[in-house]
Amino acid sequence: MTLTSPKRRLRKRTASNAGRRFSVGWHLAWLLVVAVAAGVLAWRMASPPAATLGALGAVGAAAAVGALLAAVGDEAAAVGATLIWALAGAAACLLTGGTAGPLAAWCLAPLAASAAFRRPKLLALGAAAGVAAAAITAMGASILALPKAPETLSTWLSLLALGTTGLGFAAGLVALQGKVRGDDARAREAELKLREALDHQPQLLMSLFPGGRILEAFGEAPIGLETYDLPNRNLADLVSADQRAAVEEALIRAAADGSAEAAFVPAHDPQGWCVLTVRRLSGKRLVGALRDARAQKRREIELDEARVVAEQQNAGKSRFLANMSHELRTPLNAIMGFSDIMRQRLFGPMSERYSEYADLIHESGAHLLELINDVLDMSKIEAERFELAREDFDAREAISAVLRLMRGQAERAGINLRGELSAESLEAEADRRAIKQIAFNLISNALKFTPRGGSVTVSVYPVGEVLEIAVADTGVGISGEDLARLGRPFEQAGGAEQKQAGSGLGLSLVRAFARLHGGDMTVESTLGEGTTVTVRMPVLVPAPTVARAAEA
Repeated sequence: MTLTSPKRRLRKRTASNAGRRFSVGWHLAWLLVVAVAAGVLAWRMASPPAATLGALGAVGAAAAVGALLAAVGDEAAAVGATLIWALAGAAACLLTGGTAGPLAAWCLAPLAASAAFRRPKLLALGAAAGVAAAAITAMGASILALPKAPETLSTWLSLLALGTTGLGFAAGLVALQGKVRGDDARAREAELKLREALDHQPQLLMSLFPGGRILEAFGEAPIGLETYDLPNRNLADLVSADQRAAVEEALIRAAADGSAEAAFVPAHDPQGWCVLTVRRLSGKRLVGALRDARAQKRREIELDEARVVAEQQNAGKSRFLANMSHELRTPLNAIMGFSDIMRQRLFGPMSERYSEYADLIHESGAHLLELINDVLDMSKIEAERFELAREDFDAREAISAVLRLMRGQAERAGINLRGELSAESLEAEADRRAIKQIAFNLISNALKFTPRGGSVTVSVYPVGEVLEIAVADTGVGISGEDLARLGRPFEQAGGAEQKQAGSGLGLSLVRAFARLHGGDMTVESTLGEGTTVTVRMPVLVPAPTVARAAEA
């Protein structure tokens, strides 16, 4: 792991450019020396030996190609240049008498070139290439009749080969040592910065044995601990006695599965709370992150307390509504009973105006009673006091009864109400009133949102042991924003006219009744096309059970 800040990347790029410039300069210097030597040879001798000039040309060509490859700067170019130096050194030796000739030192030119590239890993290749060049030269001398340099030039050529090779190798080693020192300095600097970052990060990072012994620790220790005291201690020593087993189990899981997490009270602080995350680093090493989580624990406790208070308040509200609904329903029943007596004129005739008033009182009372019943049911459900009265019955009969009840309202609204019921018996074990209420609320909602001339279709089919009730209308549809809110108590969709026609409890009761039966409700709608509400409940009695019941 290294820290790669922009400044460090810039320094690294600068060092790389400096190394490239040195390698190019080293090759050009070698090329210059060889070119000067060839010029002096041609100037002092009327007809210099062609083999000697060829040897100088081979090395000069290697220097020129090496300079071009050094300018590229990558490892492949350095490897190619080293191999070219090996071929050029072997060629120069073969053209001047082999290993016994004056240019035999140039067999070591690949080693000098590898040092000039300032790549420590390249030295082995340079040495191998030099040995290979010497071996090729020795084999050539034993097999072939090699040309020899004139005696008058031998001393001069020997000095040239030894000087260029020695000085080149020395310059390359000095440059290589400088690069190695620079790399070491940068590595130490990076390590110091990394350690500084680890020591100042907000968690305690630890290197562990699978048994729990701490090898190294970096970062901020929990309150009451010091990071420098932790190495060579056992992690279990930091944990309260009753929770050590959980931490030890987490270490075992991390070693086996790769990761684990545990939370515990520290041994030194009974009021504290720490969270340990462990990852497997290798077969014999784990890395752990320990953070002080007392603030998080305190927030969780506060949230739990707030949730309990909110649930208690909600339960109190539900109990209040349930009690008030009972208190309201008693006088309302009397009002509806007396208004019904007046409508039927059981105690004699009365004027048309009074008769109209009696109808309005009865109609308003029925609407209010329906609302009170909805509130009462929802309050019981929210207070978890609603009990299903399960019985065995044919679900088609319950749905058909609701369809007959709602058909008059649909005809008055000019809406075609159709029922598509399964031809087979749908024996269900459910609350008959709840099933009727589900169908009644869904159909009422569909009629409310469907304009005159539209249609509402009620489908009831079995899906395995699941009773599926679907009510589809061709109404105005529901927007995505309203769709997300539907199903919650007192939430309504549509315009002001539709909202005035209901209390917002219809769909929430449908969903609640469905969930009490182990099912749920889904709503699909498209604006301008219509809505389909589907209720699925696993209440159907399997066919074999029905058959056995009939036989009994």
